[in-house]
Amino acid sequence: MFIDTRRLQDGRAIEAEVCIIGGGVAGITLALELEKRGIGTCLIESGGFKPDNATRDLYRGESVGIDYRFADGCRSRYLGGSSNCWGGWCRPMEDSDFEPREWVQDSGWPFQKKDLQPYYERTHSRLQIGPNRFDTDFWVDAIGNPEVRKIPFTPSRVIDGISQFSPPARFGKLYREDLAHSRTINVYLYANAVDIETDGAESVRLVRLKTLTGVTATVSAGIIVLAAGGIENARLLLVSHKDRPEGLGNHNDLVGRYFMDHPRLYSGKVRFKPAWLRNKLYDIKHHYQNKAVAAHGTRVAAQFGLTPELRAEERLLNARVCFSSVFPGEDSDVADALIHFRQMLERKEQVERTLVHDMLALARHPVDTAGFIASRYLPAYCLAKYARFQIVAEPLPDPSSRIVLSDQCDRLGLKRVKVDWRIDTPVKRTIDRTLAIVAEDLIRAGVADVDLDPPIEGGEWPSTFEKEGTWHHMGTTRMHDSPKLGVVDRNCRVHGTSNLYLAGSSVFPTGGGNFPTITICALALRLSDHIAEEVGRRRYIPRGPIDKPANESKHYVAT
Repeated sequence: MFIDTRRLQDGRAIEAEVCIIGGGVAGITLALELEKRGIGTCLIESGGFKPDNATRDLYRGESVGIDYRFADGCRSRYLGGSSNCWGGWCRPMEDSDFEPREWVQDSGWPFQKKDLQPYYERTHSRLQIGPNRFDTDFWVDAIGNPEVRKIPFTPSRVIDGISQFSPPARFGKLYREDLAHSRTINVYLYANAVDIETDGAESVRLVRLKTLTGVTATVSAGIIVLAAGGIENARLLLVSHKDRPEGLGNHNDLVGRYFMDHPRLYSGKVRFKPAWLRNKLYDIKHHYQNKAVAAHGTRVAAQFGLTPELRAEERLLNARVCFSSVFPGEDSDVADALIHFRQMLERKEQVERTLVHDMLALARHPVDTAGFIASRYLPAYCLAKYARFQIVAEPLPDPSSRIVLSDQCDRLGLKRVKVDWRIDTPVKRTIDRTLAIVAEDLIRAGVADVDLDPPIEGGEWPSTFEKEGTWHHMGTTRMHDSPKLGVVDRNCRVHGTSNLYLAGSSVFPTGGGNFPTITICALALRLSDHIAEEVGRRRYIPRGPIDKPANESKHYVAT
């Protein structure tokens, strides 16, 4: 059921077996899995059912590293979390992403991909994606369209793979009825966790909540899970410093460090040979959520990159590459306006844009508008000037890339964040070498002629570098068996505490080549099994029913 925290009596004491802070992919997945086991859960969500400016403002902070946009439009602080601004891309991490690599500092997870594989399989129904197959041959054969075909890459150098598209699943809408009618889950809307209090920092005693209207409450639970995102998880640990001045779980100065996002940029000019001009499989302008590139009820896309063996030989990070055709009106207000219209149809949250602004942009440039629509949405392939590479690279785990607290405070009195995102030379070298090798293979195979842009290693980021990265905020509470090298252990429990866990991409030790959502969901499923076992061992019994307000009509909200 849903409860509007703003309408509770001030100082309300809430009890549950498990308290989850954050109603995004990780938090909702975890809550619904615990419901199957009959575990009483309260889910704390900062926002409501839709975005509002006052709540969104709580995400804002300073960028003090490279020029980086990390708040408005990149995260969504209402039910469903970042699934509200998600494009739906789903692809598991590779086997090699979990392995230690001696040329990648602090790489390696505490377990292998095979240990996560059963949970990857369980994500497919939750994310509404197709068969558990990500090999290109399987999908090309199933699609059976001559305009969807594999490029004959050299197998020892370049490999391709499939990403599946979730519709995308907007968790706050897709699972609203399940949460509303749950007998074991209470969702507290407009509730912000502002402090986590411990008993000597060894176990969490309670969580303090506050609404923007000033109502306060506390939550006592046997187990607490932070699932507030890659930035907010770290922020909440850092501001919870009553027992430890450095922050909760931060006794080795690791909370907030190793902040990662996937850098993304566009580069080069690719001019396809006639036989490859109409191929939709690898071009983001044609394969994104395209029903012509679909089978088994699922839309798919292909990307490519270097083999793990070649990456090891070249001492490179992972990276995924696709094409992005350039049409009339590209990189203009017309393109931005039409893309915004499409995102509105997909119900993807966007800010700082208005319908009037978009309509005026189209009216001012009728020729570009007609050309852009014809080329991208009819499509008229002949209007494409050429294609660019879109490359998304694995970030290097770097302890100097980090989240720290600002001197500025938000309306709740919490210090805002400073995001110091740093991208090291190995990332630039990875981009340069990956594109060079891919270009050689395309030319050798007679697929395209390629003109590469100048190398970026040793220089500034080019204008085609995306300043918001890919909205994949990772690594700030990294996982490691040693408390000297990680904030949480292999079960996502904070080192040094008995009942505090973290969920989401903040626990990633490395980021892989792209697309963290399916791994976030898999880790939440894995954590649900662990927590269910833990609850079974300690079985916390609340006093009376799970926080049912005395006067339901005053506190429940419509679904």
